[in-house]
Amino acid sequence: MTGVDLRPHLNRAHVLDLLTRMIRVRRFEDKCAELYTQQKIRGFLHLYDGEEAVAAGVIPLLGPDDRLVATYREHGHALVRGVPMNSIMAEMFGKANGCAGGRGGSMHLFSAEHNFYGGNAIVGGGLPLAVGLGLGDKMGRENRVTACFFGDGAVAEGEFHESLNLAALWDLPVLFVCENNGYAMGTALQFTEAQMDIHEKAAGYNIASEAVDGMDVVAVEAATRRALKAIRETGKPYFLECRTYRFRAHSMFDAQLYRTKDEIAAWREKGPIVLFQNWLEKNGLIDHGDVEAIIANTDAEIAEAVSFAEAGEWEPVENLTRDVMAAERPARPAMPVPSTETREVTYREAVKMAITEAMEQDDRVFLMGEDVGHYGGCYAVSKGLLDRFGPDRIRDTPLSESGFTGAGIGASMTGLRPIVEVMTVNFSLLALDQIMNTAATFRHMSNGQFGVPVVIRMATGAGKQLAAQHSHSLEGWYGHIPGLRVLTPATLEDARGMLQTALDDPDPVLIFENVMLYNMTGQLAANAGPVDIDKAAVRREGADVTLITYGGSLFKTLDAAAQLAKEGIEAEVIDLRTLRPLDMDTVIASVSKTHRAVFIDEGWKTGSISAEIGVQLAEKAFFELDAPLERVCSVEVPIPYAAHLEQAAIPQVPAIVAAAKKACNRS
Repeated sequence: MTGVDLRPHLNRAHVLDLLTRMIRVRRFEDKCAELYTQQKIRGFLHLYDGEEAVAAGVIPLLGPDDRLVATYREHGHALVRGVPMNSIMAEMFGKANGCAGGRGGSMHLFSAEHNFYGGNAIVGGGLPLAVGLGLGDKMGRENRVTACFFGDGAVAEGEFHESLNLAALWDLPVLFVCENNGYAMGTALQFTEAQMDIHEKAAGYNIASEAVDGMDVVAVEAATRRALKAIRETGKPYFLECRTYRFRAHSMFDAQLYRTKDEIAAWREKGPIVLFQNWLEKNGLIDHGDVEAIIANTDAEIAEAVSFAEAGEWEPVENLTRDVMAAERPARPAMPVPSTETREVTYREAVKMAITEAMEQDDRVFLMGEDVGHYGGCYAVSKGLLDRFGPDRIRDTPLSESGFTGAGIGASMTGLRPIVEVMTVNFSLLALDQIMNTAATFRHMSNGQFGVPVVIRMATGAGKQLAAQHSHSLEGWYGHIPGLRVLTPATLEDARGMLQTALDDPDPVLIFENVMLYNMTGQLAANAGPVDIDKAAVRREGADVTLITYGGSLFKTLDAAAQLAKEGIEAEVIDLRTLRPLDMDTVIASVSKTHRAVFIDEGWKTGSISAEIGVQLAEKAFFELDAPLERVCSVEVPIPYAAHLEQAAIPQVPAIVAAAKKACNRS
């Protein structure tokens, strides 16, 4: 790229193009504001009025293969990127012919065809995604740039700092574009930021950065040319702070009590369209007739878009659940007859074997997370893998759960197959935004245009005297979220086999590994491999009572069943294996045989997965029950440190036996 002319060429064709792009965005949004007052567009409506020079100056310089991540104020980004106005307007109406099928609305415009990864209603939420897209392109040796747009309000979010740090640490080809309009939502920058020169924050992460007048489209274009040249030559990120101003309210709900009309009027006099148009006319590059022609053509296009949207159909209610998960999934793995040749392994080793085999068989697979490389993993699962596969594929991350989880999500959308390790389940709460608002929603919200085939592993459970903040069993929480698969491997076979099946899945999969299982040893068949992740398993046959459990409680439940058998009670033990989606068919089939059910769940009882199963049994198999349902859950206290109190707080064999006897009227 050396020798490339970085100056904008202000010939007539180019300046007319720049002016047309800005006027087109402005008049489209003016019409949207009018339609909003008519209640044809609803929800939040965040207008780009005043910031048009940023989109017009940056986006046309991106190549068609480059990627774009927008924010919730993204109409201008989508229009300048080339997403058809008809499909954008239809999306604003919520119609099925919208660019997201009417599922995203104003804040969530998508177009896979244009590499437009949508707006994000979560402030700063798109930043980790952009980092992940850049990571995927770097690892895949793709010559692409990802441009990420966000407002000044996002710089206060942790995801901003986590994302910039990762991009700089890993030398990722990301162009960060901060549209600094001075107010975030309604609080001026001076009241929220100790350092108001936002580009200096990027410099603090050793990222090349500059501030530019965001009201001057030529200045924005010139800065973007410099930025893209630097990114394509070095592969490193670049940061542009575009100082601009929004003329309208934060959203159409905003009464704008935080600024004066005089202030807005003063800014309008130096707005990007006024400034550029006046300069062009003064210098004879255009005349007023050109402007009138642009407006006439734009208004005609807008009128057509409104007609298109109004004529569009609503998506049938019957399609409501379409694209929550992929319609097509890989065939269930063949289950070979277990080999008579076995070896003794620990649960930890079984997980490591699965990771190793996946990485050997597929170059797209890599492991990333806290201390997975040089440390060898908090629970030593990945010990030695750094030497075997190198730092590119065994990728240590900072302690920035939201940042690196979002990066894993983004990388999966480029075609890679990341395994993201979050050290413990309580740390995953710091990444909950990315898991719930991005991974779980992207397929449905984009009308099936984007999938998120990421695997996220984490340790869960109590029993190691780690006290209240490291002993959670929150897998049931994640089982509440549509768009995710939630796995809880308990056996060596599942620890060995669930990962590969999860990596083949087109949707996000969360795997919860109970900390008390890592040291468990047993015999594992030499031909152990991928396993089905859709079905529960009957771990012990019985006719008197069904014991339903998963994860770390499975072996306690099997011990309880053995003790019950000595007392003449034959318990059937169901290992759920998957908490979302639940295999209720297996549960109901067992309860229809035993007519009694006991749930064993290390989560707290209130709002637990055991409560969900109980309600489903009441709904679907009530008349099969001969006794009230029983539950053995953790006591509703934060898990204590002292060993005797910790053991008293979580399910134990005597409590399981007592509950089963009660269900069988043998107490």
